[in-house]
Amino acid sequence: MSINVALLKKICETPGAPGHEQLVRELITKELKGVVDGITVDNMGNLIAFKKGKSSDKKVMAAAHMDEIGFIVSHIDDNGFLRFHPLGGFDPKTLTAQRVKVHGKKDVIGVMGTKPIHLMTAEERVKPLQLTDYFIDLGMKKAEVVKLIEVGNVVTRERELIEMGNCVNCKSIDNRVAVFILIETLKELKGKKIPYDFYGVFTVQEEVGIRGAQVAAHHIDPHFSFCIDTTIAFDTPGAKAEEMVTKLGEGVAIKIMDSSAICDYRMVRYMKGLADKNKIKWQNELLPAGGTDTAGMQRMAKYGTIAGAVSIPTRHIHSVIEMADKDDIKGNIDLLNLCVSNLDKYNWDFN
Repeated sequence: MSINVALLKKICETPGAPGHEQLVRELITKELKGVVDGITVDNMGNLIAFKKGKSSDKKVMAAAHMDEIGFIVSHIDDNGFLRFHPLGGFDPKTLTAQRVKVHGKKDVIGVMGTKPIHLMTAEERVKPLQLTDYFIDLGMKKAEVVKLIEVGNVVTRERELIEMGNCVNCKSIDNRVAVFILIETLKELKGKKIPYDFYGVFTVQEEVGIRGAQVAAHHIDPHFSFCIDTTIAFDTPGAKAEEMVTKLGEGVAIKIMDSSAICDYRMVRYMKGLADKNKIKWQNELLPAGGTDTAGMQRMAKYGTIAGAVSIPTRHIHSVIEMADKDDIKGNIDLLNLCVSNLDKYNWDFN
C-alpha cells in the first residue's frame, strides 16, 4: 500500500512542543483548505476541521494530537549551557548524544551533553543517567546565547524522516502519524456523504495530560468519538509474548483499553466487524500504561461518548527513532474512513 511519505515527512519534522503547536497548526490548515466545510481554532489552540453530515442529530469527533514531547529552557548558566524541564515523558537514556532545536528569537541547534565517561567514577558508570544529568550545549558563550535564547523557550528534537524497508523512521511519529492519518481521511471523505456531522480535531497538549481533547470534547459534546494515536510495538529481541502489546506490520491496532480508558465494547465490535468485512488487517491493543485522547473525549462529553481508538503500532516510542509500518498507517486511514461513514448502519443498543 502507498502513502504520501513526503507529507508525512513534513508533518513529523515540523516542531510543535506542548503548548507551542502553531507551526503544525499552520501546516494542517494549508493542507485542509478547500477540503472541509469549516476550520476553526479554539482558545486553547485545538484546530477543528468540520465536515457536514446528512444529519446533525448526532456528532462524531476524531482526535489526533499535534504536540510532541519536548523541553522548556529553565536556566542559562554562566558558561551559556542550558538546563531544561521536560514537556512529556522521557526515558533519559534516549537523550545521549542527540541534537535538539532551541526555539528562541531564531532556531538554534544544540546538543545534549553529560559528563564524559572517561571522567566518571566506577559508581557513576553503572548508575542510570537522570534528566538532571543532561545540559544543552549551543557552542556559544553566554553573551551570545542570551541574545537569542531566554528562559521559557521550548526545545524540540532534531531528526529527519527516512524510509527503512516498509517502515518510516523519525522523531515525533508519536503522534504526527495520526495527524497525517486524520488529514488523509478528511481528504478521502471530501465529496462523500457521511451520516452525521464530523469534527476532525487536531488537539494540543496531549503529552502533558490530555488537555486539548478535554476542552474540545466538552465544547463539541460528541455522541461517537475516535482517538488516533500511536501505541507500543514491543516485538523486538527479548520481548515476551505478553509484553508486546502490538507487532509492527500486523495491522491496525484496535484499542480495547489503556491506563486511562476502557473503550466501549460496542465500538470495539463495530470496528472489528468493519475491518473483517473490508479485509483490513487488525490486531488487539491492550496498553497497560499510558493514556491517550480517548479518555479526554470519553469523560468530557456531556453524557459521555461511545469511544474507540485506532492505533498505529510503533517501535522505539518516545525516542528520535520511532518506527511505523506504511501498511499499518494505510490500514488506519481505511478503517477510520469506514468507521465515520457507516455509523448509522449499526445497532448501538446495549446488548
